[in-house]
Formats: sequence, structure tokens, C-alpha cells
Amino acid sequence: MSHAVLALGAALVTAAGCVWYVPALADLRAGADRPVSRRTAAAACLTGWSTTAVVAVVLFAGVVWQAACVMAVTGVTAAAALRIRAAAQHRQEVREIARHWAALDPRTPEHGRSRHAFAALLACGLAAAVTAAALLVTAGPEDGADWLMAATAPAAIVGLTLAIAVTHTRTTRRTTAGR
Repeated sequence: MSHAVLALGAALVTAAGCVWYVPALADLRAGADRPVSRRTAAAACLTGWSTTAVVAVVLFAGVVWQAACVMAVTGVTAAAALRIRAAAQHRQEVREIARHWAALDPRTPEHGRSRHAFAALLACGLAAAVTAAALLVTAGPEDGADWLMAATAPAAIVGLTLAIAVTHTRTTRRTTAGR
């Protein structure tokens, strides 16, 4: 196949590709009105179609095959690198948008605060139970009723504190979900 036939085919394909490279050119001209990932993808599109046009011109000029192949590989590599970068930028933009919307969502529970409050309430309850048990034992229980109180008071304090912590956590989650 002669260079002229391949050059004519590449030129026709490039002309038919206007449905892709004209909108890409509009995206680039829009500038900051478009997201960075979209402009990078448009640059990749234009690089690919420009490569096809340059290969067509090189083939029309009658340059050796190796030069045309080197130009085609270089252009395709640059277009692929730009397209991969555009995909990475798009993923980053999507994550950033999701983070912004999550910050605005009133139903987002604040699990971190409720966990810390639960742990703090439970720790205070355990400290109070240990203190109560130590005081009751050092007071010297004299009869069976005092021993019973020394055994059940710390358990009652821990149970009460656990109930308060659970109730506080559920109430906090309900109020943040109901905003």
C-alpha cells in the first residue's frame, strides 16, 4: 500500500473525528469554567487527533515508515498519559465533592464524639465503682448486710453508668440523624 493511500485514509479519519475534537477544543477554551479533569481529558483527545493529522501529513510528504511510526507512537503515548492523568484527577474531584456533601449532610452521625462520650462515661462509672468498693471495704463491714452492700454497690454503679452511657449515645445519634 502506498504512502498516499494511507495518508488519505488518515486525513479522512481525522476529518471525521471532528465530533470528538471540536467539543474537546470548546472545553479547553472554556478554561476555568470546566473541571481540571475535563480539560485534561480534552487535551488528551486533541493530542490523539493531532497525532493522526500529523501522521497523515508525514505520510503525504513521503517520509519513511519508521518516522511515521515513531510520531504515531509518541502521540499515542502522550495522549494515553494525559488520559490517565485526567482519570486520576476525576477520582480526586469526586472524592472531594463527596467529602463536601458529607460535611453538609445533617444526617451524618458524629460517631467519634459519641464514642468518646461513651468511653468517658464508662470510665467514670468504673472509677466510681472502684472507689465505692474501696471505701466500703475499708470502713470494715461488721455484719452480712454490710458485705452484701459492699458487693452490690459497685455492680449497681457500673450498671447505672453503662445504662447512662448507652442512653446518651443513642440520644446523640438520634438528634444528629434527625437534624
